[in-house]
Amino acid sequence: MTIKALLLTPPFTQLNTPYPATAYLKGFLNLIDIPSTQADLGIEVINSIFSRTGLIQLFDATESLSISENSQRIIALQEDYIDSIDAVIRFLQGHEPTLAQRICHDDFLPEASRFAQITDLDWAFGSLGIQDRAKHLASLYLEDIADLITECVDENFGFSRYAERLGRSANSFDELHTSLQNEYSFIDNILIDHLARYIDKERPQLVAISIPFPGNLFSALRCGQWLKKWHPNITVALGGGFVNTELRSLTDTRVFEYTDFISLDDGESPIEHLIQYIDGERELNHLRRTFCLLDNTVTYIDNSDAKDYTQSETGTPDYSDLPLDKYISVLETLNPMHRLWSDGRWNKLTLAHGCYWRKCTFCDVSLDYIKTYQPVRASLICDRMERVIQQTGQSGFHFVDEAAPPALMRDLALEILRRRLSVTWWTNIRFEKSFSRDLCLLFKASGCIAVSGGLEIASERLLKLIQKGVTVKQVANVCRNFSESGIMVHTYLMYGFPSQTQQESIDSLEMVRQLFEAGIIQSGFWHQFALTAHSPVGLNPHEYRIKIENDKIGAFANNDLRYSDPRGIDHDAFSDGLKKSLFNYMHAVGFDFPLQQWFDFKVPKTTIKKHYIDKALSENNESFTINARAKIIWLGNAPIVINLGAKHELVFHDKTGGISLFVTAAQSRWVIKILQLISVKTENTYYFNNIKTHYENTGLDDFESFWYNILFKELCDSGLLILS
Repeated sequence: MTIKALLLTPPFTQLNTPYPATAYLKGFLNLIDIPSTQADLGIEVINSIFSRTGLIQLFDATESLSISENSQRIIALQEDYIDSIDAVIRFLQGHEPTLAQRICHDDFLPEASRFAQITDLDWAFGSLGIQDRAKHLASLYLEDIADLITECVDENFGFSRYAERLGRSANSFDELHTSLQNEYSFIDNILIDHLARYIDKERPQLVAISIPFPGNLFSALRCGQWLKKWHPNITVALGGGFVNTELRSLTDTRVFEYTDFISLDDGESPIEHLIQYIDGERELNHLRRTFCLLDNTVTYIDNSDAKDYTQSETGTPDYSDLPLDKYISVLETLNPMHRLWSDGRWNKLTLAHGCYWRKCTFCDVSLDYIKTYQPVRASLICDRMERVIQQTGQSGFHFVDEAAPPALMRDLALEILRRRLSVTWWTNIRFEKSFSRDLCLLFKASGCIAVSGGLEIASERLLKLIQKGVTVKQVANVCRNFSESGIMVHTYLMYGFPSQTQQESIDSLEMVRQLFEAGIIQSGFWHQFALTAHSPVGLNPHEYRIKIENDKIGAFANNDLRYSDPRGIDHDAFSDGLKKSLFNYMHAVGFDFPLQQWFDFKVPKTTIKKHYIDKALSENNESFTINARAKIIWLGNAPIVINLGAKHELVFHDKTGGISLFVTAAQSRWVIKILQLISVKTENTYYFNNIKTHYENTGLDDFESFWYNILFKELCDSGLLILS
């Protein structure tokens, strides 16, 4: 079979799981019968570097003069690294779990500066956590080698990025263009070797390179440069998240020394149109959302009369030709929520295209990937999950939505339970008040283990200014519902928003401290506000009383904007203290430290009352009043009935225990019948008013007394859910 398209992800994204862009495109191309294959050059390059052969080449390439004492130590121990590397990689890939014993209890791993970070591993992992302990030690071992690479061989190296500095805020293409004229680096040589093998094997007509992040840009252009030189007959196209946000006003013709086409936004229609053009079935001026070079001018073409594909029409992502057994799980942090991004291989799917809220003023809400909201039916999502499980043999899913819609999450959880799928999943959310205790319990029952969401700035004034649509108290109660249901919570945190004061920064930190101390969030990440051209703040800077400094449109990337805030503070100064405190809070340390201790300069005392979050949680209990249109769901099993004459004992068993209810014989028959009808295993939809009517039609009286005094109190902890 002749391959039409080779879909590439350049170095580097994640070690533990493939970035999904190429799998999404391949799934779509399958639907329209266009043969394609895909490659994650990032994981392939990593596996080549971190191998016996790769380390021999690495140490041969290092210079032992004028380097740090740490690198000198690693070079002195090079034979120990070379002899151990293949076994360590097999262990981190999950192929050699027995090596954990040697890693933990033997002098198997050579140790350099990263091991100085180790504190009390017995406290962190206990006597039974040997696999995790070994994974953590092996991760430090890899980081030591990475430190050697960045100091002695290639300063641009990073496990999840490459030459990221060159891609960030690249208003001009000059520095990138100049760097690409340099001789190949150690990393470049390995990258091009892998690319050449794919080209020789597949002989594609089109190479489509996805650039999700700034840290993929340089490698993508390096690939394009090589293809244009040695295979000018192959069409090269670029797309992906970085392109969609940064290159919308591209005019620099030099970029097309490295590619033929650059496509924006969803890639399905653009790649289909490009293949049709290559095959002579479509005119060049009828492409979709694509830049090309015409008459030595960068020209944007969007003249297609074909419609775009909706999220429901794009097919099931296809991971079949990626080396899923070669991905590496690392354990960089001991925090169980934070580790999800680097540990374990997750199948990536999307519940809905875009964001249903699309109001946050810091977000690129004017761009298609945010503003065009298209949910997918829960049944279709489950169909895709089943196909991906069959394809990959793995049942863990990360839904990579901008913000997963609560109603769709509810329908998905019900569909998973109806199909009796055994899956594990997590996703990104907004902290909507609709996430009730019972809805969170439903998610947990369906396999949800974690959610991440943006608290952003824990300040009521600033939350209103960024139009987040939540309050700190609301976030606290939603986080409590998730956490008490057994679902971990990660919060995205922001500092440095226009007009934010020192006082608000410290008060926000105090709110975060209290949330962690209350045990209702488990993980977080502080990022400094970045002004983007396509956000409401960037589009209307005068409304936020800031001045954009680089308002001249550059010839290359034009999303990140520099600005000045006459009322602002030195937000950079807060960075280290915020991150240091958060690291400690994530490990349940430092709650009693004064906030001043995290900073090396004078900060104001917090104005937030000491028990603000505790009070918010105690005041905001969910109402016991049930809406007539609330859905009633039974997650449990049928009870065992013990006939006691006029009374029946109903014994309910669950996975960890059980309860008994004593009711009349008539009530017993009704309970058994109604639980069958509202069981999650059926497709019935019963609302509270339906249940009340059903009870009364059976000839029983006093529904409210029966329901609230017996069923509600006893069964709500055993699988009876009220979904408002």
